[in-house]
Amino acid sequence: MGQCRRVLTMIFLVGVTAFGSKGARAANPHSDNSAAGGRPLPGAVPEIPNPQSLDRDYHVTPVPFNQVQVEDGFWTPRLQINRTVTIPYCFQKCEETGRISNFQKAAGLQQGKHQGIYFDDSDVYKVMEGAAYSLQVHPDVMMRLYLDKLIAIMAGAQWEDGYLYTFYSLPQKQPEKRWTNEKDMHEQYCLGHMLEGAVAHYQVTGDKVFLNIATRSADYLCRVFGPGRRTDPPGHQGIEIGLCRLYRVTGDAKYLDLAKFLLDQRGRTGNRGPNGKGKLYGAYAQDHIPVVEQTKAEGHSVRAMYLYTGMADVAALTGSMEYIQAIETIWKDVVGTKLYVTGGIGAAAGSEGFGGPYELPNLTAYCETCASFANIFWNHRMFLMSGDARYLDILERTLYNAALSGVSMQGDRFFYPNPLESRGAHERSPWFGCACCPSNVARFIPSVPGYAYACRGSDVYVNLFLGGTATVEAGGCKVVLKQQTEYPWKGDVKIAVEPEQSGTFAVLVRIPGWARHEPVPSDLYRFQDTSDEKISLQVNGKRMTPEVVQGYARIERSWQKGDTIELNLPMPVRRVIAHPQVKADQGRVALQRGPIVFCLEGPDNDGKVLNLVLPDSAPLKAEYRRDLLNGVVTLTGKAQAVKRTTDGRVVAAGTKPFVAIPYYAWAHRGRSPMTVWIAREPAAARPEPADTLAYTSKTTASFAHKSLEAITDQTLPENSADESPQHLDFWPHKGTTEWVQFEWPAPCDLSALQVYWFDDTGRGHCHLPQSWRVLYRTQAGDFQPVKNANAYGVEKDTFNQVRFDPVATKALKLEVTLQDDWSAGIQEVVIE
Repeated sequence: MGQCRRVLTMIFLVGVTAFGSKGARAANPHSDNSAAGGRPLPGAVPEIPNPQSLDRDYHVTPVPFNQVQVEDGFWTPRLQINRTVTIPYCFQKCEETGRISNFQKAAGLQQGKHQGIYFDDSDVYKVMEGAAYSLQVHPDVMMRLYLDKLIAIMAGAQWEDGYLYTFYSLPQKQPEKRWTNEKDMHEQYCLGHMLEGAVAHYQVTGDKVFLNIATRSADYLCRVFGPGRRTDPPGHQGIEIGLCRLYRVTGDAKYLDLAKFLLDQRGRTGNRGPNGKGKLYGAYAQDHIPVVEQTKAEGHSVRAMYLYTGMADVAALTGSMEYIQAIETIWKDVVGTKLYVTGGIGAAAGSEGFGGPYELPNLTAYCETCASFANIFWNHRMFLMSGDARYLDILERTLYNAALSGVSMQGDRFFYPNPLESRGAHERSPWFGCACCPSNVARFIPSVPGYAYACRGSDVYVNLFLGGTATVEAGGCKVVLKQQTEYPWKGDVKIAVEPEQSGTFAVLVRIPGWARHEPVPSDLYRFQDTSDEKISLQVNGKRMTPEVVQGYARIERSWQKGDTIELNLPMPVRRVIAHPQVKADQGRVALQRGPIVFCLEGPDNDGKVLNLVLPDSAPLKAEYRRDLLNGVVTLTGKAQAVKRTTDGRVVAAGTKPFVAIPYYAWAHRGRSPMTVWIAREPAAARPEPADTLAYTSKTTASFAHKSLEAITDQTLPENSADESPQHLDFWPHKGTTEWVQFEWPAPCDLSALQVYWFDDTGRGHCHLPQSWRVLYRTQAGDFQPVKNANAYGVEKDTFNQVRFDPVATKALKLEVTLQDDWSAGIQEVVIE
């Protein structure tokens, strides 16, 4: 944490130096600071200004995150890590990668070309949004000063007409390029994130300087797009959410009108493009048919989630029943056929999007971290629209599993995809060229307390179980709720209800679907086993059995200080079974306890998990381990190991104790195999390979991208382009000579080698190699080519075998020469 604090201080000082005497140039002439006569002192956080009075909005009102003080063993450390590590770290990476210097250059403070990807501006806005949220709950002078400097630089980078997009601002302004490619260039997407960041900053600080920049940009957008003007919707949604947030804080209806207009233009040609003849973007961008006619989740999953979230916002603010009906139909499609058991979405890596119904592969699951956050945004809004807890069941499942998997517990390593199976090739990364996921982590984590409670008239909703204090309004009465719990590890929840004055209102306590024997509100997953343990609810020590309606136990009574609610949610270990049409999960079982989905990972299981079979009758035990992974509940039991024999049979290889950990905690101890879905029967397992010469060797390589172990795992591909089994490739090396070496403790008699090449021509960087050869280690210790070898084949979709004069050796080397400008890869190697 200290290192990140020093980094933030350093970045701030560098920003001050870079800004220098040109500060007046970057100041926003349209700035209108707080009514008190100036900006609050850095670090001084005022109350959130009252929102504009709107004609309509969501039926249920969330309790803002700043009115929820978290004191929780699970969430408090994560909020602190996000504030002290993730946000400063993301700002540091934005500095290192040129994202912030792009704004400095556009403001005339530096010279040079644009660095990075064209939509990198959005990452800066998202981290700023997260920083604003953190200031609300933990005022920080250095963070506030740093934000002030960034905002001043952005004011200087903004064009006179309000346009702000650094890619078309460098090395000089390029007005002729603006809005020429809305399908791909993400100008509106970046602006949407700016609006969200600016609104958050204003609501936290009361300072309008960033809000004024955003408002000028939004006003310019309204002059370019709308009825009688350009009709291009964004290729990547997000502007719609930002415009709705701006409308809520300003009350200016033109922002809401434009949000709805852009949504309504999807699936319609209209006046698109500079010449008015632009084409539809297709299903990938949800632009194939009008949004109100869409019934299935298709295309890029993050774009889709932002679309549905924006539609929910506009529906709430306008009362559009067509929107509500459309997103409810799509929601049923997602939850019924396209949702992973972890709450992740997006099965197809190639499109970062949805597959077909029940297409939920595990090894190649995409489940982008951004998509998980966006899934939470959407489901929260669906709840606010209806008051139905089934949406919160999906929110909670996603939150505790797919979403948390996206960031390390240290706060500075990230997953982009979150697969449900690994063969040892996955680890979190410090950053990405496209860094949408880390910047989304920075803004999402501090917002979590805002999902815990909600109100509607005299009803108070308790949605999530996390320790701390919340201040809510119930029928005009101020109520303090104090929650004590060790959730998600224990199901005991105690809620002290302390109204400012005695009064009658209702407290609706969510009873999670998993506690009602329903893993998800569809038939996509079901619990295989049954549980006789009963939920119990007490008020002031007296047992109650209120009816559960829409997932809530409603307790309406006259409340007074000292009243308490005690909820006990039994947490037996449950076995989850997938719908029969989910082929990837047939013959398999997932383990769940409370909201947590578990996985088997190599470090706890002698490095092997895919070869284990868990019998349906095997007892399972839950145990809290304070010493493991910052404190987690583990599941233990005994499984049957299976192994392949050299003659191709699969045989039992003994009983083996196993340990399962929470899915979100995997990949913190180095690369290793992992699986969420455990085989229930031998046919569904991936047997440990037979003791062949290749498998029993010590295998090394000159360079290994993907998985070195894959080339001896005896999993055969359908063809050279098949990525479903893991493979080894040498990317990004091109035109080089690489090698793979196999060693044994004693000499082996060898006379042949077969290699199955990996080739992803048309979608990747690997082609068949230019040439290859086999060498063996002599008694003198050097490597010599084998003698009298037949032709070295370079054919796709088959094994290429070379035979040679027998040698007795302790090591064999496969030497591969790559084509110029291309890399190469190997699916499988067989040694005879």
